[in-house]
Amino acid sequence: MDVSLLDSAQLKEVKGRRAIINRAVLETRLKEIYESGLPAGEARAQVLSLLRGSLDQGRGEVRRRFLEEGETGHATVRANCFLIDQLLRLLYDHVTQRLYPLPNPSAGERLALIATGGYGRGELAPGSDIDLLFLYSYKLTARTEQVIEELLYFLWDLGLKVGQAARSVDDSLRQARADLTIRTTLLEMRYLWGDQDLYKELKTRYQGEIRGKDPARFIEAKLGERDQRHKKHGSSRYILEPNIKDGKGGLRDLHTLFWIAKDVYRVDEIPSLIDKGVFTRAEVRSFEKAQEFLWTLRCQLHYQTGRAEERLTFDFQTIIAEAMGYVAHAGTQAVERLMKHYFLVAKDVGDLTRIFCAALEAQHNRRSRFRLLPLGRRRSVGGFTIDGDRLSAAGPETFIKDPCNLLRIFHVAQQHDLDIHPQTLHWVTRNLKLIDRDLRKDPEANGLFLEMLTSKKGPETTLRRLNEAGVFGRFVPDFGRVVAQMQYNMYHHYTVDEHTIFAIGILHAVEQGHLKEEVPIASEVIHKVLSRRVLYCAVLLHDIAKGRPGDHSELGAEVALKLCPRLGLNEEETETVAWLVRWHLLMSETAFRRDISDAKTIRDFADQVQSLERLRLLLILTVVDIRAVGPGTWTAWKAALLRDLYWLTEEVLAGGFLTEGREARIEVAQQALREGLTDWEPAEIEKHLRRGYPSYWLSCDTSTHLHHARLVREAEQFGRPLTVDTRIDRYRETTEVTVYTADHPGLFSRIAGAMAVAGASIEAARIFTLSNGMALDIFWIHGANGEPFERPDQRARLSAAIERSLGGKMRPLTELKKRQSVLPSRLKVFKVRPRVLIDNGASAGHTVVEINGRDRPGLLFQVTLALSKLGLVIHSALISTYGESVVDAFYLRDALGSKITDETRLKRIREKLLEALQDPDCKPEPPRKVAARRKRRAAATANRKAVEDMKLEKAKESE
Repeated sequence: MDVSLLDSAQLKEVKGRRAIINRAVLETRLKEIYESGLPAGEARAQVLSLLRGSLDQGRGEVRRRFLEEGETGHATVRANCFLIDQLLRLLYDHVTQRLYPLPNPSAGERLALIATGGYGRGELAPGSDIDLLFLYSYKLTARTEQVIEELLYFLWDLGLKVGQAARSVDDSLRQARADLTIRTTLLEMRYLWGDQDLYKELKTRYQGEIRGKDPARFIEAKLGERDQRHKKHGSSRYILEPNIKDGKGGLRDLHTLFWIAKDVYRVDEIPSLIDKGVFTRAEVRSFEKAQEFLWTLRCQLHYQTGRAEERLTFDFQTIIAEAMGYVAHAGTQAVERLMKHYFLVAKDVGDLTRIFCAALEAQHNRRSRFRLLPLGRRRSVGGFTIDGDRLSAAGPETFIKDPCNLLRIFHVAQQHDLDIHPQTLHWVTRNLKLIDRDLRKDPEANGLFLEMLTSKKGPETTLRRLNEAGVFGRFVPDFGRVVAQMQYNMYHHYTVDEHTIFAIGILHAVEQGHLKEEVPIASEVIHKVLSRRVLYCAVLLHDIAKGRPGDHSELGAEVALKLCPRLGLNEEETETVAWLVRWHLLMSETAFRRDISDAKTIRDFADQVQSLERLRLLLILTVVDIRAVGPGTWTAWKAALLRDLYWLTEEVLAGGFLTEGREARIEVAQQALREGLTDWEPAEIEKHLRRGYPSYWLSCDTSTHLHHARLVREAEQFGRPLTVDTRIDRYRETTEVTVYTADHPGLFSRIAGAMAVAGASIEAARIFTLSNGMALDIFWIHGANGEPFERPDQRARLSAAIERSLGGKMRPLTELKKRQSVLPSRLKVFKVRPRVLIDNGASAGHTVVEINGRDRPGLLFQVTLALSKLGLVIHSALISTYGESVVDAFYLRDALGSKITDETRLKRIREKLLEALQDPDCKPEPPRKVAARRKRRAAATANRKAVEDMKLEKAKESE
């Protein structure tokens, strides 16, 4: 049977086919086994062994070509198809000719083996299922059933995942009419083996009776399936761990276009759409490049994970980036360059989808699924026509004659709450080259952009449309540089451009009062700022320089100084935007990494901010920036710290209490306590007041002082050596734990270790030693998922762990080492360079030490243990976690109560802390492994370049 005459001709492009599988040799060997006279069971075992060995060898050869020789993903899936095709043909002949021979089959015994789905399309990923249709003529005879069962048993015993159906020609057509899924699978059917005439009958009748019939229903169904799929896997194509098959912008979106093209336009390959007027030659190339990249990525994912994995998780992104030859460049990690490539391809897939849908509407009268009432009686607005709920241009000449219309149409759509017709968006995309230096300097164009950015109609949707159409990045080239820019960490959930657009949407929600409960202060002060334009421009530009070498805040401020005048901001507004971009992290770093009860912290922050206007703007920018990072990043704890910092700084800038004398502030705190302890004797009150040192009275509010006073009195009355008190702090949505016990070196470390063993995470801590030699330590903790530690069993377990640790009955380090294996593999993939910063200028009375490292169970215990062994006293600690990274700040003194200023001692502190921060999972690679990795990377880069050069040559030839 001449396979080259059939649909399988496309697989003849597979090179070196006999090195993958040699059917003639295997056929001879199968015949020998059959004729050897072995018992049936033993003969079957030998057949299975032979075919399993051939399957493993073939798969190994395809894998080797892909991973070692740089074979493309497209060639790899074709080669996998070829391998399975040959095995199926061998098995079919073996079963039908030897096991169940039928010399003169009747019409009812006819059987054909058909590939369907992706396998029918000639694309088989390393871990994908094999979709088969066993096609019989009009009835399923006993012999035909035996053949099908035997074939399936062989395939299952070979470990193949098979999706199968057995139907007659009539059944297949009837079910295709009723079920669009079956209609789609048959759309891509491919002859494998058996009765060729039977296959031709099904294909001929399918072409005449099913294909292209009721195209509107088929289109709506396929696009509906796509929308549901996107919803399931995340509606954004910029998710940092994307599903590269079923996610938005993935392979399945390309398949959807191909299915519709095959059914509606009756074409069998995408280049044929050029003649249909759907795609240009450049767009077909874009389709093929996207498909090639996604197939290569998917094959890498299947091979690297060893399974049919479709989600590109963090732990495999770095591995695949290296395997595909990506290297770090200009401040961007190799993995970030891979993911940026992926997101840009996903965006291209979205562009192709939009272009394709525009053609469908134009040529097949497909209408919008969402209709609104007409805008009054007007059928046009702003020079554009209104078609239902959508704005349309007369043609591409609308933009060619006046390039400003490329922005104006989005502005008009925003003003009148209209969508934009896909065909018009298609013309916009094809004319992006019109956005040049002259248009960027055009005052009208810049005015339109600024109005869209600051519109009270809501800028998020409009900016996202501008970004999807490619207009945003062309009009603001600096923004274009961060489109699809990934930040490779577990803290940021979106690409930089998506994060920025989300932040602008949140800013609008704050301004509209939609977030009053979550951010009450920001919702109030936003109406006091002098310039809305400053605020919106600052949010737009705060991350504009991400991905460049150097400090993105400083570089972003430089961008602001150039861009803001172009957009129409005056000199004062421009200066304020640049300052906000430069210092957009200042407020969060101060609130989360510094002790805001320390007067010097507030004074230093106020000196940097200088004005109430800047303070208001900075608060709002900080709030929307954090909230736009992703789910779970905004917490009540962070909100409380920012509110407190804002209020304290506001008082300073208004000439408030921090300018008062220290002694006066202590007296105010003590007097408030006297007034609150109405049931105490005066002598008892004065005795308690003498216990606290100045730092204690200056660091806590009145309610906390009252709580501590009663706790201490009760502990002394009952002679308790250890008191562990827990209460829920509703203001910060966290659990406050107070430990009152005899002070001794290493106390903080032992408590921190016990809390880690009990499953608690520490947000912050304040450490006080009273004049009676007792320690009064306060910890704010939460559970593993950020929830308050409030269940009775949790609190009981915590108290027991602290008691056992302080009593020497439990060694936290030993307990925590048992739990190291619990660290998620996704977290282990991230490497955070340990860092220790020592600042003697941040506090008047303490040395501030800030450490940075990768988060892991017990890290705080190991760090505080190192500090204890160095003879240092911890006054307070602030614990911040950013995904996989921790940034902890400690306010320290030596045993005599002084700052640490000796350089030799500071050097030793740094060394010991770096030892404690050393990540056990970040061991240096052996030199041989490093050399081998570099060799593989160089080979992959060279192969990729060769493939690109070959494609370029083909493109030139075709043109």
